[in-house]
Amino acid sequence: MKKTLSRRARIATGGAVLAAVAAGTFGTVAANASAPEAAQDSAVSAAPAAAAGKRDTTTSTHLTIDAATEAAQAALKAAKKEGQRITVAVVDRNGNTILTMRGDGAGPQSYASAEKKAFTAVSWNAPTSELEGRLENAPNLKDIPGTLFLGGGVPVTADKAPIAGIGVAGAPSGTLDEKFAQAGAAALR
Repeated sequence: MKKTLSRRARIATGGAVLAAVAAGTFGTVAANASAPEAAQDSAVSAAPAAAAGKRDTTTSTHLTIDAATEAAQAALKAAKKEGQRITVAVVDRNGNTILTMRGDGAGPQSYASAEKKAFTAVSWNAPTSELEGRLENAPNLKDIPGTLFLGGGVPVTADKAPIAGIGVAGAPSGTLDEKFAQAGAAALR
């Protein structure tokens, strides 16, 4: 025979279960929260910070988000004038994406392609159309992760050193993609 609890008994039982779960969770969180502090304190005292001298460091120039946006908008505008639907990506010197703008109607593949072209251009400090020709002598270049050796990527330099890459994808040819990427780079001068 099944015994039913009164409403008051069910509420009291449910409250007790919730209190037990909450206490167990709080105890676990409190125990875990204190453990890293103890490990961190011993690590800090064991390894003091080292001071680097001026000859041990370098300074690098970075493209601002405003400049990257200006370049991307200029590339999109140039493509729109010619009726092309593109995506433009701007990456920093390390290949990290600063921004990507997908134009109205640009194909889904253009997003990743634009980022890879920008990465490739900044990595080799050369337009990707120029790098395409290098595949004849070194076909394994195309196997480097994150690269795309198709026209449409241009480097951005400061004092002849690469600081960013602009990649465009989505037009029917790499030549057009690169033309729009160059329009983006020209907006930075």
